[in-house]
Amino acid sequence: MLNKKLVLKIFEAFSIERWNDLIRPFDLIEMDKAAEKMVLAYIIGKFEESAGKKINWTWMINASFFDLLIKIALCDIKAPVQALIKQEYPSEYMRLNEWVLNQYRTLIDDDELFSLFTIYIGQKAGSIPVKEEDKLTFHVYKAAHKFSTFRELQMIKPVNEGERLTKIEQDLNRDIQKFLDLRGLLLLTTKQRPYEFLLKIEQLRFQRRWNQTPRIPNTSVLGHCYFVAILSFLLGRQNKPLLCEKRIFNNFFSALFHDLPEAVTRDIISPVKQATDELPSIVKHIEDEIVNKELVPLMENFYVDELMYFTSDEFENRIIENNKVKHVSFEELNKVYNSYEYSPVDGKLVRLCDHASAFLEADISIKHGITSRHLEEGRNNTLSIYKKGTVINGIDAYDLFTKLL
Repeated sequence: MLNKKLVLKIFEAFSIERWNDLIRPFDLIEMDKAAEKMVLAYIIGKFEESAGKKINWTWMINASFFDLLIKIALCDIKAPVQALIKQEYPSEYMRLNEWVLNQYRTLIDDDELFSLFTIYIGQKAGSIPVKEEDKLTFHVYKAAHKFSTFRELQMIKPVNEGERLTKIEQDLNRDIQKFLDLRGLLLLTTKQRPYEFLLKIEQLRFQRRWNQTPRIPNTSVLGHCYFVAILSFLLGRQNKPLLCEKRIFNNFFSALFHDLPEAVTRDIISPVKQATDELPSIVKHIEDEIVNKELVPLMENFYVDELMYFTSDEFENRIIENNKVKHVSFEELNKVYNSYEYSPVDGKLVRLCDHASAFLEADISIKHGITSRHLEEGRNNTLSIYKKGTVINGIDAYDLFTKLL
């Protein structure tokens, strides 16, 4: 079962502020940065796949998670300082990496995952080579990292004096030039259609969850989506048999994009959606219409169908068979459809993780002493859904929420 201490440690990324030595027009939070980086990695990676190249998405998902853990552990050391330590004091840098690993040794009880974490830290340090077949994936991932940082700089630039940002901007521009061989990044930097799509998705970064009540920490819709993706990834590792790589990819990115329609509709809170019996289906129909009108034209034809697959019936277990989407049981996912050609998705697992995220968002604020009727009702309503004995895609949901309390 998922380790509560690890979940709470990951949740700390909602409290880590970025660019906190500069003027910021809105909160820039580490969880949001991790989310935008993976959105960019998806866009850039899909351009490479469309050119017939291979992207190791499982490696990239792992790297994203590991980088977040590293950032949580080292949030007090600015990235340029870490780079200088790596360059000028390599032995100390290795000791620092060992210290990071030790922070998580008791939190990660998945030995294989911890081993992959150790290897990744070695790859970042340069002591372990990246496999030849994964070098393009690493290149795409680093490009997404640099451009997501560059986007944050562009957002704060209008409210900061130019002298404060000149050196940072020059360094970032120089770094981004190393990745202009990637067509997706080239189109983003020249503000073509992928950039317009990104602008829409970034609106999820500005939208605050639980907007009707004070809460600590505040969480954006985009950051919430990434947290749900990480929970889906971690819980999916408990599946027996092991998930195929396509299922890992689908689960993660279905979770990451599950609130994509809210980029154009904004968040409609659950109590309002459920005000009448017919309203949920009406809202869903309207969301689909707006998405088709405002978002689909901004998507590339080589990933539009996949994104629509992620966001339609997003909380249903499903596969694609004979070019048609088919809802299936968890048992069928495991026994019949756990392979690439069926593009399986554990939609019910994504829903469970969505509820777990909402529960933690309310519960942690309440425990911090910032509470309200909305938060208490939200927490209690979520708990009431998962009675004792409720199993969702192989996960004892009642036990999960009991341990998160």
